[in-house]
Amino acid sequence: MSRTPFAPLFDRLVDDAAVFPPGLAPLDVAVREHLDRRTGPYAAHIGPLLVPAASAGDLATLAAADPRTAGQPLEVSLVVRPGSPVQPLVDALTSLRDDDQVLVTAAELGWSPDWRQLLVAEVPVVVELGLGEEQARGLDDIAAAVDEEHDVTAKFRTGATPTWPWPDERALGGFLDAVVLHGLPFKLTGGLHHAVRGTHGGGPMHGLLNVLLATHEALNGAEAHELAGELARQDTEVVVTALSSLPTDDAERVRESFTAFGCCGVLDPLTELRALGLVHVKES
Repeated sequence: MSRTPFAPLFDRLVDDAAVFPPGLAPLDVAVREHLDRRTGPYAAHIGPLLVPAASAGDLATLAAADPRTAGQPLEVSLVVRPGSPVQPLVDALTSLRDDDQVLVTAAELGWSPDWRQLLVAEVPVVVELGLGEEQARGLDDIAAAVDEEHDVTAKFRTGATPTWPWPDERALGGFLDAVVLHGLPFKLTGGLHHAVRGTHGGGPMHGLLNVLLATHEALNGAEAHELAGELARQDTEVVVTALSSLPTDDAERVRESFTAFGCCGVLDPLTELRALGLVHVKES
C-alpha cells in the first residue's frame, strides 16, 4: 500500500553511528560512506556522523583529505560513553573549534556531576540518562540548564549493551512520560533498527514507529502505562495507519520532542520505512 510520506516525521531522523558497536566501522570507512550518503537517496533523513571524542584528530585529518568537505563541512556529533571523564570531550571540541571542514553539531556524554563543564563550549549538549533515581535527578538537572537558556537534550539507550540490559516497554515508556512532563527534547540510541516492535536476532527490539507514536501520545497526556502499551504493539498495519493519520502540525510537534536517534546500521530503519511507503527517496 502506498502512503503519503510525512517528511516532518523522518527528516534528519537517523544519526549515523557506524563506528559504534555492533557496527564498528573503521573511521575512514565511516567518514567516506557518510559523505557518500549526503548525496544518496536517503540524504534527507540522515543526521550527523557520531564520532568518539578520542578520534577528533583522526577525524580532522580524514575530513581535510576529502575534497567534498571544502564546500560543505562534515557534520559530526562528538561522543563519550557514560561513565567516561568529560575532559576528552572538552579537548576534542577545542581542537575542532576552528576547523572549517568539520562542523560539530553537538557533544554527547552521560549524566554526571561534571557534565555542566560542557555548557561553556557553546555547542548543543546531549546527556544520556540511566534509570530510577539517576534518571529523575538527571532530568531535573537538564531542565534547570534549559531554564538557564542552554541547548540541552536528554538521551536514553533503547538497546542492550554488556553493562545495560534491554529496557522493556515499561522502562522506555517511563522515560518518555518523564521527559515529556519535563518539557525536554530527547534523542535515543541503540537498538532502533526496525520499524515496528518485534523479536529480531533472537531478542526483543523496540520499533521506531512505536516510539514516534508513543511520543505523540505522551504529548497528548497519555501516562507511562499507556505508552508502554503503544510501545508493545506488533501489528505493523495498525501502527503505520495511526502514524499516517497524523496532521503535519502533530508530526512536527513529535519531532520537536523526539529529535533523532543514533543507529550503527543507518540505512536499516530507512529501508523499512521506504518499503512501508512512509518515505520517498531521491532517485539517482
